[in-house]
Amino acid sequence: MKKFLSFFFSLFLIIFLAACGQTSNTDEGGRGPSENNFTERPDLNTSDQFVLISGGSFQMGSPESEAWRSADETQHHVTVSDFYMSRYELTQKEYEEIMGNNPSSFTGSNLPVESVSWLDAVTYCNARSEKEGLTPAYKINGQEVTWDRSANGYRLPTEAEWEYACRAGTTTPFYMENSPSAEEANYYGHYPYQIEDHYFSQGDLEVQPGQYRQTTIAVGSFSPNPYGLYDMYGNVSEWVWDYYGEYPAEEQTDPAGPASGTLRVYRGGGWNDFAKNMRSAYRATLEQNKSSFNLGIRLVLNAAPGTGSISGTGAQNASDGGGGKILIAYFSWGGNTEGIAEEIQRQTGADLFEITMLHPYSTDYSTVLEEAQRDQNVQARPELAGRVENMEQYGTILLGYPNWWASIPMPVASFLEAYDFSGKTIIPFCSHGGGRLGQSLTAIAKLAPDAAMGEALSVHYSGGSSLAEDVADWLSRNGI
Repeated sequence: MKKFLSFFFSLFLIIFLAACGQTSNTDEGGRGPSENNFTERPDLNTSDQFVLISGGSFQMGSPESEAWRSADETQHHVTVSDFYMSRYELTQKEYEEIMGNNPSSFTGSNLPVESVSWLDAVTYCNARSEKEGLTPAYKINGQEVTWDRSANGYRLPTEAEWEYACRAGTTTPFYMENSPSAEEANYYGHYPYQIEDHYFSQGDLEVQPGQYRQTTIAVGSFSPNPYGLYDMYGNVSEWVWDYYGEYPAEEQTDPAGPASGTLRVYRGGGWNDFAKNMRSAYRATLEQNKSSFNLGIRLVLNAAPGTGSISGTGAQNASDGGGGKILIAYFSWGGNTEGIAEEIQRQTGADLFEITMLHPYSTDYSTVLEEAQRDQNVQARPELAGRVENMEQYGTILLGYPNWWASIPMPVASFLEAYDFSGKTIIPFCSHGGGRLGQSLTAIAKLAPDAAMGEALSVHYSGGSSLAEDVADWLSRNGI
């Protein structure tokens, strides 16, 4: 009886508000998902796969008090309209049925498709739309893609739509109360959100270190967020429409990002990410023609036709960035990255430059962990001991570093901020103990946004007996 009365009252309230012309949109996250999927889209037969996300207003970005926030997460007021979002990340079965191939590094029909570029993603959207008799959302001409906002076909979410749906009305770093545990999301489970601040006192953690699966897993393996969306954190990151750029200060309605750029945004973190890089506000970037085994697709559909078209070239500006010479610049603490750099020099004959600190880190392993963690916590920029003379003569920079805390060491950040890389090509190589490239490519892209980025190489520790062959293959793939 109580349940009936509660339902009756809720129904009365909805009717009353509608009659008064009121909405429930708030800064706290809008109205949430609809229980009546696809009532406005009778042309679709996939209602069980999509959720109607009712529009509203929210604070996009993160407050300055949020741990591990980046400077590009400035909070601003955003309103989004209703849209449909896929409950699940796109599976390999779904991708292969449309495209006839499966590019994924980890194979399985119910695993999320990955190793797809942004261009692959919009191409898939169009192909599926055409197969199902919908109007494609995109006009694709090489690197140039125009989005017809009135089209009813499949598309990528905007960055604002993605964050709005992920937050599901919350304002905290994650939509759950604490950091997701390894039992709640597929990520680098050894590193929940708070562990880096308590690395040497893990008893203080609300969420303890957990499993690191080192692979994707079947979509929908964990509980959904409050809007009914699965794997918004972890498994694979997800492409969005937007070019990367600074957020505007003014209020926005249905923003679609900058009009042009060199990098596209992706969100949510993947199986190989620390929890800090899964936060609702965290922004990662990659060139639109590049892919990663950590990066996939989530689909969106319009709930009602939009207006206008948005175009951009996605062209890179690396064609005239200086001379044709190659520079190998690397930072190494234990010698692994140095050994890789020396092998690259042996095969290329390129100039070699070691990034060194004016006040070097300790030679003791436990101490350097603390020092490196401290510097990354505050995004320090250690003073460097040397400088590259005549940087303008180098058109290609082979940039080496160890994976520290899933990113670049801060001396590498100092190096990237010390020079103008406009028009140059940066090709990263990384020594790691299991975390591969982590979020290092995003860190590099943000620090050198006007450089093109080549295909990166990750090497387990020193590379072992296969190092020479691995380096040769990597150089060949980058045209060196």
